Amino acid sequence: MTAPAPAVDEARGGAAGQEGPARHKRRTVAGRLLASYLVVLAAFALTVGWSVQALRAASRDAQLLRAGYVPLLLRIGEVLAEQNVFNAQLNHITAAKNPGDVREWLETARRTRPLAFSIVKDAARALAGADEVEGGAGAGVGQAAGSSGVRRFSDEIAAEVTAIERLVGASPERFSQLFQALAVGNRELAERTRDELVKREVEGAQRLRAIKSRVEEQMESLTVEARRREERSMHLLLGLGVLTLLVGAVMSLYARRVLAPLTAVTERANAVARGDLTPKQVLATNDEIGELATTFEGMVAAIRRARAELVNAERLAAIGKMAAHVTHEIRNPLSSIGLNLELLEEEVARASAADMPDAELRPVMKESAQLVAAIRAEVDRLSRIAEQYLSVARRPRPQLVPERVDDLVQELVAFVRPELDRAGVAVRVEVEEGPEILLDESQLRQALLNLLRNAREAMPKGGEIVVSVRFSGGAATIAVDDTGPGVPEELRASIFDPFFTTKQRGTGLGLAVTRDIVEAHGGAISCEPREAGGTRFRIVLPAGGAPAQGRAAEAHAAL
Repeated sequence: MTAPAPAVDEARGGAAGQEGPARHKRRTVAGRLLASYLVVLAAFALTVGWSVQALRAASRDAQLLRAGYVPLLLRIGEVLAEQNVFNAQLNHITAAKNPGDVREWLETARRTRPLAFSIVKDAARALAGADEVEGGAGAGVGQAAGSSGVRRFSDEIAAEVTAIERLVGASPERFSQLFQALAVGNRELAERTRDELVKREVEGAQRLRAIKSRVEEQMESLTVEARRREERSMHLLLGLGVLTLLVGAVMSLYARRVLAPLTAVTERANAVARGDLTPKQVLATNDEIGELATTFEGMVAAIRRARAELVNAERLAAIGKMAAHVTHEIRNPLSSIGLNLELLEEEVARASAADMPDAELRPVMKESAQLVAAIRAEVDRLSRIAEQYLSVARRPRPQLVPERVDDLVQELVAFVRPELDRAGVAVRVEVEEGPEILLDESQLRQALLNLLRNAREAMPKGGEIVVSVRFSGGAATIAVDDTGPGVPEELRASIFDPFFTTKQRGTGLGLAVTRDIVEAHGGAISCEPREAGGTRFRIVLPAGGAPAQGRAAEAHAAL
């Protein structure tokens, strides 16, 4: 059933023979497709990136105008208006009909003027703060330079407002001199003092107008730059969009030509889905499509081999059932033979113990006793083999209850120690205390007993067995190490298969039964070589038992 496989292997080999010179071409095709996609992606990313950048810049400028420049301009305009009214009142104080009222108004305005200047300086600082909020995170080099310019402009405005405040607030005694001259009727001194104060106040108003003009110029410059940036963004977006469409169209045509051979692969896949697993000659091409076709044919060959292995497995299952049936049929005769052998042994022993009148019969009786003992040993061996076959065919599901693995191992070693001592094998136990594990004590004892007896049989001239128990990651690890000759690497993968054995009188079921017991507990078992020589069998059992397959997979991963 697996005869067609060489044809697929030859096709695979032919493709492999071309792999060397074709590797570069295959990568070139993939590279071209990838490069085309990357060009489209780069063009799209550039378009999106520029759009995002333009939107962020526009948002920053709008926020800067709304939260920075406009409030600053309004505050400067309010202070300038108050300054103009102050100048008008001061200029006409000497001609006022009631100079006392004007004096009260001027004194009140002078007291509230520092607050007005403070509001302007706060607005200037708010301008810098609004720029930092909008351009702080992710700002480009140009935005960072613009932010630096806005902060510098804000600092200049605040410094200029402070200077104006000092100018108009200097020499407060001149106002007292003015009001004193008006009170005593010294008109000449009052007008001269007024002219000096008006000159200084007018200079302050002019400097405020200059500040206002600078702010308006900044706002106009920002508006013009935003308009210019918008026009550039529109032109660039249009060009990038056209480029993206063009590259996408070219890439689509090229990909269609390159991927055309996929039709043959698709037809082959449909044929396989209909059950056609006949090997086909691979039409190799020097690109990824050829590699895909070769890999697909390899997969078809693997499916064909898997089907053949499934048939073999079904055959083995049938053989196992038949062996279990035959074993069941011979158990009763074996029991009868064993019982009769016991009676015969008793008769021979009784006859041998009695005083035999004929000395010639004594050697015959002794030989008969030896023959009966040999037959009894063979009957016991056949009974054990029968029990092993039946245990494989009728093993019950494990009854999981919380048990301490360390205690179980120590009790089992104590039980088997006399048998090991008679074989000249020393045994050492290394356990650590851990949590209780869900397990079936009788089945796990059987599995560990199989490992211990295998280790003893691997050391006919004596040696040492080390049984260790460790806990980590919610699992218990049981290791059985021996100092025997070890298991050859080519046999290590097969020692857990049913009926596989290297012993002359072995059944090949001991390790198979052990593996089935461990996997029924959701665990995993492995056979490893020891660095110092010998073999290590390692069992990993999850803490919570494992009726689910997922826990068995976790235990295999732990190995």
